[in-house]
Amino acid sequence: MAIKLSNWDPADYIKDEGDVIAHLEAAFESGDPATIAAMLGAVARSSGVAQIARKAGVSRETIYSSLTREGDPRLSTLTSVLAALGFGLSIHRVEPHELEHS
Repeated sequence: MAIKLSNWDPADYIKDEGDVIAHLEAAFESGDPATIAAMLGAVARSSGVAQIARKAGVSRETIYSSLTREGDPRLSTLTSVLAALGFGLSIHRVEPHELEHS
């Protein structure tokens, strides 16, 4: 009997604002740009790409192509999509020992 595999999509598991926050925090804590872009894309898909694209002032194609592990979104795309989702960026000082784990 063959095992049927399917692609895992985190967008299928993002159901409410708590899930959005948890997924985005984990992605940003990773410090990995590809992870951040991919998770932001998953959050956009879970919220409705057409609606998020309209609010962000970008095309659906931009979201689908740039917010992936292989994509490289412009900072303006990143901040616009975050704003459309009701979020913004902030910074905090990282202690040297935290940088060693990135």
